[in-house]
Parts: sequence; structure tokens; C-alpha cells
Amino acid sequence: MTAETGRDGTTARRAELTANLARVRSRIAAACDAAGRDRGEVTMIAVSKTYPASDVLLLAGIGVSDVGENRDQEAAGKAAEVAAAGVAVRWHFVGQLQRNKCRSVVRYADLVHSVDSVRLAGALATAAHRGRDRPLDVLVQIGLDGDPRRGGAVAGDPDPDRGLDRVADAVAAADSLRLAGVMAVAPQGWPPDRAFGLLADLAAGLRRRFPEAVVISAGMSGDLESAIGHGATHVRVGSALLGMRSTLR
Repeated sequence: MTAETGRDGTTARRAELTANLARVRSRIAAACDAAGRDRGEVTMIAVSKTYPASDVLLLAGIGVSDVGENRDQEAAGKAAEVAAAGVAVRWHFVGQLQRNKCRSVVRYADLVHSVDSVRLAGALATAAHRGRDRPLDVLVQIGLDGDPRRGGAVAGDPDPDRGLDRVADAVAAADSLRLAGVMAVAPQGWPPDRAFGLLADLAAGLRRRFPEAVVISAGMSGDLESAIGHGATHVRVGSALLGMRSTLR
């Protein structure tokens, strides 16, 4: 590829991302209007998994400040590349997190969305204590349908490792973590309104115990309107912004 071709490709990709971003922002604004909410209450996270750091740099250049990744193997290098370019974005780790990846994730993540067990909370707290100079913001991932294969803490579950209250207590008790709220994915086959309505109820229950846990991370490209209607503060947008992925990893 010649330098000229590369510049042309970058220009075309920037134009594509700019158009996509305008459409997504319009959807978010319309959903906020329909719900009687202020647009400023909702943060859009650009989920850049499988896309290169160059796309993150382009997104930052057109006003995107929050970027999500779901695999540390990809996220760590991408975060380093973006930082080396002198660009600052807020990194969200949104995928299932293995305890042996905590030491890496705490070095670049600003908000971890997917803490779903007491053991994971403990591992992340230890890593954050050793690897950061400030507390790490954390969301408790809730499994709305209780299916352990999908991950997520479960409300009312007596399991000492996976019960929602126990996981929230473990995060809140750790000096190196800050309980910021909850995250969930609508279970397959559930209408979004059912899923996000339940999440809103569970989030409200958590806030009664921890008033500062105000974040609700919910909704993706296909269901962000429903999520916003039920109080989502953060929506995780991938394909509607970056395009359909040719490789699923």
C-alpha cells in the first residue's frame, strides 16, 4: 500500500465513522427525548473489539472519549498503542474477566464492567492495590436469567461466590475498588424491555444500599433505545458504529 493510498483509506474510514457516529448519537438523543431524560445522562462506549488502534484514534479525533474492549489480549496492546500516540481515552473492560488477567487489566482500564464473583472481586482488588495509585471503578455484572454459562452475579442466589449481594459487598469493602453500579446483557430470547426493566429494579435495590452506585451499563447496537428507556447511563455500541465484524473472536 502506498502512502497516498493509506491516506485515502484513512480519510474514507474517518468519513464512515463520522457518519455512523452521527446516526448513533441521533438514536441516543431520540431515546432520551422519548424517555424524558437529558442527553447528557447517557455515555456512549465505542466497543472496538477486533478493530485496530487506528480506528480508536480516528474515533477520538471525532469526539469519542469512551472505548470498550472485551479481551485483555487485544485490549492491553491497543491501549498502549493509543497512549503512545498521545491520545487519552477512557477504557472500559466489558468482557468476562479471568482472574489471571487482573494484573494486566488494572494497568489500563478506567472502568471494569464485568465483576461477577467474590473471588474475582478479591483478585481484582489485590491487583488494583498493587498496580494503581487510585481506586478502580467497578460494575457488578448481573446475570438476569441466572444461567451460569452466561456469567453474572444472581440476585437472591445463596452461592457465597456468585450471589449479587455478596459480590457487591466484596467490591464495596475493597479499598482499591469503587462500586460504581451494575451491568447486564439482555438474555437471548428475552424482549429487551423485560430484561432492562428487571435490571432497573435490581439497580435501584443496589442503590438503596450503596447510593453512589449509579451507573447502569446496558444496551448495545440493537437494543439501546430500550435500555435508555429503563435508565441506562452507559450504552455499549459496536457494530452500529464500527461496522459488522468479519471475524468473531
